[in-house]
Amino acid sequence: MHTSAPRPQHEAPDESGIPEAFRLSSYAYELPESQIARRPAERRDASRLLFLDRQTEAPRADEFANLPELLAAKFPQGGLLIANNTRVFPARIYGRRATGGRVELLLLTPLPLLHVKPLPDGRQSAEAEGLVRTAKRMKEGETALFDAPQGMAFSVTLLERGEYGRCRLRLEWQGDIGVILNEIGHMPLPPYLEREDDAADRERYQTTYANAAKAGSVAAPTAGLHFTPEVRGRLEARGFKWAEVTLYVGYGTFSPVRAADIRTHEMHKEYVEVPEETAAAIREAKAAGLPVIAVGTTSARSLEGMFAAQGRVASFAGETGIYIYPGRNFNVVDALITNFHLPESSLLIMVSALVGRERIMAAYALALAQGFRFFSYGDAMLIV
Repeated sequence: MHTSAPRPQHEAPDESGIPEAFRLSSYAYELPESQIARRPAERRDASRLLFLDRQTEAPRADEFANLPELLAAKFPQGGLLIANNTRVFPARIYGRRATGGRVELLLLTPLPLLHVKPLPDGRQSAEAEGLVRTAKRMKEGETALFDAPQGMAFSVTLLERGEYGRCRLRLEWQGDIGVILNEIGHMPLPPYLEREDDAADRERYQTTYANAAKAGSVAAPTAGLHFTPEVRGRLEARGFKWAEVTLYVGYGTFSPVRAADIRTHEMHKEYVEVPEETAAAIREAKAAGLPVIAVGTTSARSLEGMFAAQGRVASFAGETGIYIYPGRNFNVVDALITNFHLPESSLLIMVSALVGRERIMAAYALALAQGFRFFSYGDAMLIV
């Protein structure tokens, strides 16, 4: 099974000269504050689901708990679901400068990707990228100290400032950096939730299948938050296999598209791992004519990034900066489970490439009218 993107409709350009399908303002919508999901549903699979079949006229409202039955009705022979098994780590930490001023750090480099070097005094060091917030601008070369568990130490030196607030940092610590961050760190909730994390977020802003060895994301692969072992068991009983990839979700997922012509937007890069076991499962599904169903845009980006880098389905490990917008083909993904995305975001643009801009915006309008909850802790959409 192979899915191509629908042809973008090149309506007459407006005064900007940009066709509507490529105009950033075409991906804007008004969202009432009341429909931003600031807390998760009581149960993971209690979320609602907007079902969009590209071969029928209109989407319809359903429940996420009915996902196995919906997929089985559409694909009676089964299929292959591919999920992102990354783990969100408590990347937001608070410390102090030598002056006593408060420092807030959001560590952006995934822990498994740190190049750790031993120091002569027995501590360890690594360079990383992060966002630093202080009341007064922190100088290059300045070091901040962070509280750490007894017998451990953790400091961060600002080496260089980059674009959009990103900084190159040197981390130094004693002990296990994962243990330190789990002790002192906070879950990096999205800015639009407008609240501090709490104890419940440690579990709920994490998929049930998150791999502890893949701790390094600063945002959850949110379509996966709805899955429970029970839902996965019912999917397996209906002939749907499960495979995993890893994409370390970076802060760039929240970066707005700033270009009026979306074709000129430069996409952020993220590190992806597609193991051979997953690649083999995809090849097997394709050979049997079964659909490959991406659980979330990060899984879709992993698969399409893997294909773009190699021109084939094969194991892959490396960065992808793939940018999918209307008119670009999907070479691996046939169907998608996803949440509702921010206006004018690269994720909304990506989903529009799969469905068509007009249809996805109409689906969003229906979801808004029917009271669906939006964003990370919100409801889901199934596109087949």
